[in-house]
Amino acid sequence: MQNPPDLRPDLARARITDTVRDGQPTIGMVSLGCPKALVDSERILTRLRAEGYGISSDYAGADAVIVNTCGFLDSAKAESLDAIGEALAENGRVIVTGCLGAEPEYITGTHPKVLAVTGPHQYEQVLDAVHGAVPPSPDPFIDLLPASGVSLTPRHYSYLKISEGCNHKCRFCIIPDMRGRLQSRPARAVLREAEKLVEAGVKELLVISQDTSAYGTDWKDRDAKFPFVDLARDLGELGAWVRLHYVYPYPHVRQVIPLMAEGKVLPYLDIPFQHSHPDTLRRMARPAAAERTLDEIAAWRSDCPDIALRSTFIVGYPGETEAEFQHLLDWMDEAQLDRVGCFQYENVAGARSNTLPDHVPDEVKAERWARFMEKAQAISEAKLAAKVGRRMDVIVDDVDEDGIATCRTKADAPEIDGNLFIDEGAEALQPGQIVTVEVDEAGEYDLWGRLT
Repeated sequence: MQNPPDLRPDLARARITDTVRDGQPTIGMVSLGCPKALVDSERILTRLRAEGYGISSDYAGADAVIVNTCGFLDSAKAESLDAIGEALAENGRVIVTGCLGAEPEYITGTHPKVLAVTGPHQYEQVLDAVHGAVPPSPDPFIDLLPASGVSLTPRHYSYLKISEGCNHKCRFCIIPDMRGRLQSRPARAVLREAEKLVEAGVKELLVISQDTSAYGTDWKDRDAKFPFVDLARDLGELGAWVRLHYVYPYPHVRQVIPLMAEGKVLPYLDIPFQHSHPDTLRRMARPAAAERTLDEIAAWRSDCPDIALRSTFIVGYPGETEAEFQHLLDWMDEAQLDRVGCFQYENVAGARSNTLPDHVPDEVKAERWARFMEKAQAISEAKLAAKVGRRMDVIVDDVDEDGIATCRTKADAPEIDGNLFIDEGAEALQPGQIVTVEVDEAGEYDLWGRLT
């Protein structure tokens, strides 16, 4: 939930290259939290750019600053309040939006001088607040909006949000309270956006939502029982890498695996398992039959042996016993996931898990987290070592001044997974290129390779 530092407006000069004309009103943006919030930030900036606003990459150059907040965890709320305070100190004119905006009194209680507070994906309210603080002054002969809109990610990859909200009632999560129930975007709108992105040079589409595999199940008169499968198939025809995030392991996910085996969709699934023990998952009120997840994993790997699986887990959930935690470690040994993240449980204001009995002491949570990460690291190291000597396609993210290229394999999503580094002969490579390498070295989380 931490904000990537290079998306901060005071550090984002490489991201935003608009030339501001004399007299043009300008807005800065701080985008906190998850990729779904980043897409919201891009949509807000695109709307503002269409109305003639310039986009400032630093506080000093902005007439006002929008802070798009995260409110999922208490630590994320604290980060959001700090970012609001920094923007107030550096600029003074601040509009707050995003998930934490669902609790306006929480924000104004600490920062009463903010100009306005709006909730998540309330685009019109954000625009109204900007209009009130910094009236638009468009020049129809100069202010033209690029066809691809404003992007806060590198040009070669883009997040593609396919729905809002979530129908699950996980006890530790308040996302449905903040963002509402599942609302899937029309497939034609998703595909039209994807086509425009690919036409603009995007090489990788990162499909995101709160529950990607539930896409379209909120439509009453749908033709297909599981529109997620059709959407994945259609996206796979666009010629870009398609990476699926936040996929719950429902049985119909098996229908997407052949697309991965065929090379239409990347052989990668990001699945929020959260835990393995049935009793822990029951207390979490998690969906899906956890006892069958190992069978599902085996079926996926049978159909697509190269599939990479990543997930996140919570340790120290209320009531978690040592036996339940050990079950998780044993499950990890069997599942052999490629990429893993782990959080120590913490209360979130408004979450039903706060009232559960038998909260785990902080020192026990920290100790279990360390044991879990030691296990995950050992699995990652062994899996990466097995790739030494293999040839694979990688996408170039960056080439530094020393000529070292930072790349990603098909098994690695940007910012959350590992990298593959090329340290010889990479000077001429450009971000967005897809090149073939032979892996010649492996570490705990990263690979090194040479061009072939």
